[in-house]
Amino acid sequence: MNILGIETSCDETAAAVVANGHKLLSNVVASQIDLHKEYGGVVPEIAARSHLEVVNSVIDKAIVDARLNWDNIDAIAVTRGPGLSGSLLIGTLSARTLSLIKNKPLYGVDHVMAHVYANFIDPIKPQFPILALIVSGGHTQLAWFESHLKYRLLGQTLDDAVGEAFDKVAKIIGLEYPGGPSIAKAAQGGDSEKYALPRPQLKTKYDFSFSGLKTAALRVAQKEIGQDYNFPSFEISKLLSNNQVNDLAASFQKAAIDYLVSKTKLAYEEFQPKTVVIAGGVAANKHLREELSSQLGKNIDYAPTELCTDNAAMVATLGYYQSKSTNADDPLSLKIDPSLSM
Repeated sequence: MNILGIETSCDETAAAVVANGHKLLSNVVASQIDLHKEYGGVVPEIAARSHLEVVNSVIDKAIVDARLNWDNIDAIAVTRGPGLSGSLLIGTLSARTLSLIKNKPLYGVDHVMAHVYANFIDPIKPQFPILALIVSGGHTQLAWFESHLKYRLLGQTLDDAVGEAFDKVAKIIGLEYPGGPSIAKAAQGGDSEKYALPRPQLKTKYDFSFSGLKTAALRVAQKEIGQDYNFPSFEISKLLSNNQVNDLAASFQKAAIDYLVSKTKLAYEEFQPKTVVIAGGVAANKHLREELSSQLGKNIDYAPTELCTDNAAMVATLGYYQSKSTNADDPLSLKIDPSLSM
C-alpha cells in the first residue's frame, strides 16, 4: 500500500511516498530556513506564501522520485495540526483537492505523533511497548505506546518546549536561527562546565519546564557583559566575546540535554519498555543521542537526521497505520486544528 504524505505545518513544504508503513520510496523537502533567518524565527505570512508557491511541484516530485504515478497511490495522508494556521491550510487544501480529483482515501494526521512514526521507517523496527521522547520547537513530551495508535502521555512541558528554548537562547547570544544546530555547533568550541545553569525541579514526575533555564542563561549573559537584568536581551550579543558565546552555548546545551535524559531515564527505569525512541527536530542533536545511549544502553532507536526534522515520510507512515484501524476522512469536511494535542 503506497501512501502519499503531505506536510506543511510550519516552514518546510514536504511530500513523500511510503510503502506499507515502513519502506521509504521518496522524500522531498523544500526548506524555508533561509527566508526566516533574518527574522530570527518563522514569520507565518511568509511561510504560508512560500508553501503556496511550491506545494504542487513538491508533491509531483515525490511521486516521480518514487517511480510511481497516481494509479499506484493508494491513499493520501496530510498534517492537520498542530502548526501555523496558514501553513496547515495550504497542505490540507492541497490534499483534499487531490483526494477528490484522484479519488483517493484521505487521512488527517497529528504532526507530533507523526514524529514518533519516523522511527518505523526501514531499517528501524521498534518493538512495543515503546517509550517515546518527543522533542521539537513546539513540543516536549514523554509518551508510552502500548501498540500502534494506543498511547498515553506521561508528561509534557508546562511552558517552553526545548526547541523553543534553544531558539531563544541562540538569539540572545547572537547565533542564527534555527537555534538547535547553531548552539550545537558553537558548543563544540565551548566549555560546558563554565556556567552552572539550573536543572528545573517540578512536583510532577515526568513534566518539563524550560522557561527558568532559558531565563538563567539570559541572566548569565547579562552578568558576563557587566549588566543587570534591565539590560535588553537583543543588545547582549554585540558585547559577548566568541569564547563567551561558545561557553554559554555549551553550558546551556549540557543543562537542557541532562534534563531531558534524566526524565527519560526515570521513565525507562519505571516502565521498562522494549524500545526507546526519540522524535522531533531536537532528536537530531548528537549530544542528546550520545547521552541517552550512555545512560540507557542499546535499546534506543534513532531515525536518520533528515527524518527527525519536519518531513512527510513520517506523515505517510502514520497515515498507513491509521488506514488500518480508522475510517478515511471526508475531503469535503476535513478541518485543520492548529492547537491539536496528542
